[in-house]
Amino acid sequence: MTPALELGARVWSDLIDRDLTIVVPVGAVEQHGPHLPVDTDGRIATDIARHAVESVADGDVLLAPAIAYGASGEHEGFPGTVSIGADVLERLIVEYGRSVCRWAARVVFVNGHGGNALALAAAVALLRYEGRDAAWWPCAFADADAHAGDTETSLLLSMSPGAVRVDAVEAGVTTPVAQLMDGLRSGGVAAVSPNGVLGDPTSADAARGAAMRAAGASALATSLQAWTVRDDGRLA
Repeated sequence: MTPALELGARVWSDLIDRDLTIVVPVGAVEQHGPHLPVDTDGRIATDIARHAVESVADGDVLLAPAIAYGASGEHEGFPGTVSIGADVLERLIVEYGRSVCRWAARVVFVNGHGGNALALAAAVALLRYEGRDAAWWPCAFADADAHAGDTETSLLLSMSPGAVRVDAVEAGVTTPVAQLMDGLRSGGVAAVSPNGVLGDPTSADAARGAAMRAAGASALATSLQAWTVRDDGRLA
């Protein structure tokens, strides 16, 4: 990506009197089975956001450094997980939005981890109530499985193949998540899946991952250009 489209590469005087849109990937640090890195969600959010910003190719739409940590309490039965909790994440997003909107016209948080969603929605709702043009956008993929399965493994095989331990790929529990909720609520992912996988990554495919990445980036680029924010704060 050209530094002209990265907030982190700019100096403050570059940002004066500009109608700026700041795109902020939000990830998590949590277990992703025996084969995917703990920063998987951040990698996905950053990749989608980066390609969307490149596609828009507007010098007033800038990619910010990612917020690496999220609300991952359901994964704390596994080493490597670092969760800051929903309350802290919500407060972080609120303070981020208040600060960035002092000099930017609008901000969107691109979420790579489902467990962050409630905190992001609540934070954006408050920011919008306060008069700031904030929004959130989820990295969602058609027919996706829940966690560290075919979907995320295909995405990582496409974007970071060297980070996938292909010799350790194995299926996890494939029961629909709705049927696992009692166990997830009481004991987290470890209570229902010993290897941390909710899905089956054994059929993951890099080409399918590339197609998902392209579709996601295209959808976000379209949303950035239209900038229509729904009642729930989601960028439509």
